[in-house]
Amino acid sequence: MSSQPAADMTPTSPDEGTPVSVKIRERLAAARKRFHANDNIAEFIEPGELEKLLDEVEVKMQGVLDSLVINTEGDHNTNNTARRVAKMYLNEVFRGRYVAQPPITEFPNAEHLNELMIVGPLTVRSACSHHFCPVIGKIWIGVMPNEHTNVIGLSKYARLVDWIMGRPQIQEEAVVQLADLIMEKTQPDGLAIVMEASHFCMSWRGVRDNDSRMINSVMRGVFLKDSALRREFLSLIPGKN
Repeated sequence: MSSQPAADMTPTSPDEGTPVSVKIRERLAAARKRFHANDNIAEFIEPGELEKLLDEVEVKMQGVLDSLVINTEGDHNTNNTARRVAKMYLNEVFRGRYVAQPPITEFPNAEHLNELMIVGPLTVRSACSHHFCPVIGKIWIGVMPNEHTNVIGLSKYARLVDWIMGRPQIQEEAVVQLADLIMEKTQPDGLAIVMEASHFCMSWRGVRDNDSRMINSVMRGVFLKDSALRREFLSLIPGKN
């Protein structure tokens, strides 16, 4: 009697075949954490999952190109566009969603500095949450330290700006997020931030106004109470006085 080969008894994981984006969403939901466009979700992404997420986004981006009736197989210019777009979103323009906050070295205010310090202009590269169109601009940060304020290097401000802005953002919310983060890190007496940016959702589409800019500010602590200090900060920003 011929024997039949034994059935493959290799156990399968219950999660096998589940898209990695679904697994990440389930973790966020279990932790009751928000995952809006401008939220960072790095702590809910396990090692190796970002590469799998990139593969998943590539497949879905290819579906978008197919629905746009673009022959990516016959068109050498768009043959690998789905992969390039997936890498652009996850590893570049929206990287601030998927990686942990950059390490920030903090130093005690040993010299008890208590004079206004301004950093900027720092370059902003972001994208609006409404159309995923670029938002390009500059940020100026004013800090009024006290003897207990943690001092961070100038380059670290640029890294924090890049981390916060590297997500789909609304400018008004982005500046508040940045202010909250810097206040938490440095604990100053006051913080002032001014951002000026061009929004491609106005120049590239929509009204197609190439000259429009959006300027907004956030004032915290003594900058809210002391109008003279507020004027000093604004007067020291080139082109803003």
